[in-house]
Amino acid sequence: MVRNIVILSGNSHPKLAESVCNMLGVPAGNRILSKFSVGETRCEIQDSVRGKDVFIIQSGGGSVNDHLIELCIMISACKTGSAKRVTAVLPLFPYSRQPDLPYNKIGAPLSKPPTEVPKDKYTFESVPATPGPGIVKSASFNKETDLARVMSKTSLSNGVGNGLARTNSENYFNSNGTNGINGTNGTNGTNGSTNGDVQQYLTHSRTGSYTTHDYENPGLISTFQAKPGYKRWVAQAGTLVADLLTCAGADHVVALDLHDPQYQGFFDIPMDNLYGRPLLKRYIQQNIPDYKEAVIVSPDAGGAKRATAIADSLGMDFALIHKERRPTRITDRQNATMMLVGNVANRVCILVDDLADTANTITRAAKLVRKEGATAVYALITHGVLSGDAIARINASALDKVIVTNSVPQDEHRKLCPKLEVLDVAPIFAEAIRRIHHGESISVLFQYD
Repeated sequence: MVRNIVILSGNSHPKLAESVCNMLGVPAGNRILSKFSVGETRCEIQDSVRGKDVFIIQSGGGSVNDHLIELCIMISACKTGSAKRVTAVLPLFPYSRQPDLPYNKIGAPLSKPPTEVPKDKYTFESVPATPGPGIVKSASFNKETDLARVMSKTSLSNGVGNGLARTNSENYFNSNGTNGINGTNGTNGTNGSTNGDVQQYLTHSRTGSYTTHDYENPGLISTFQAKPGYKRWVAQAGTLVADLLTCAGADHVVALDLHDPQYQGFFDIPMDNLYGRPLLKRYIQQNIPDYKEAVIVSPDAGGAKRATAIADSLGMDFALIHKERRPTRITDRQNATMMLVGNVANRVCILVDDLADTANTITRAAKLVRKEGATAVYALITHGVLSGDAIARINASALDKVIVTNSVPQDEHRKLCPKLEVLDVAPIFAEAIRRIHHGESISVLFQYD
């Protein structure tokens, strides 16, 4: 029995919260968490949380945005109710796959270093896109070329003439006959100064007639286009979610197997990243015969460290599936961008990954290792989100078994997929909550050797 503690559950995974409460010997906190007809979240904490240690369990699967707002509102409600400390327990951290630097499908950043270009060519790394005041030359032309002279010789978009068409105002200022200004002033000195001002005006008007955004003259802006590797502006969802939880009032955050470990650095409050590795290791040792002869396979380069840690601790061999852009000898079009590094012929393969959403990567990896001669294929995944047509894809794949944890609800998935097995993570969170509440070290939970 743990005293002076309140455990609240969101709507994302009430079964997991119930299991944690049963292991700790405390009743689940009473709360009202529903929606108004307009769709807004309604939250009311019915138990007293004054001076209590509050833990809110809310996972990130399913309706992620609704669950995130529910969590923020519950944290704020507990802080308003004078809770001593509020800890957000997130088995699957929302938006954990969106770090601040965007990545494309093969894992490379969407930006690249500037390429070597001639000095007389325009690039975004050299000068601004729009010429500034006092700049009479452009980097898109030769150094000896005057911008006004080049502009004056450029043909118009309608194709009439080779030079700029003179307007009525230009004819008015440049006519040598009856000039309105000359006739009025009647003095040569005034006329000379006026003509000088007019020439300066014409130069500025012609120079300013075209800009880099003048789409009526596409020939002028061809050299001002962005380069293919130019970095795009992206939303920084990682920092945003961390700031949302902090501003809502969370004092501590606990998560399981973050997709990007650098996510912990986004928080200004303590954050603990628990590991599901002991569960996966125990399953390999107890349920896979002759596991020492099997091969741990990482389906992509990003999970290589995660897979090698398990392989090294169990004394097993390791293989890696590398996504390659260059053409390979594999004739199958679907696997044309994947190549296997390692030997899996006549051996059991165990694919290890942290998250399966659409299950596209894991099923393609299973097909590849089957093609290379694997006798059986297991998939060990910490977070089995399995959205979209993932269940149908797994049922039709070369996978023999898919082992996931219940960090997200798996009841519906088990009914639809006979290959699915579920491991319980409630003991990990129950022990972490007990140690955090009593001020004990939780480093023992990180020891997975």
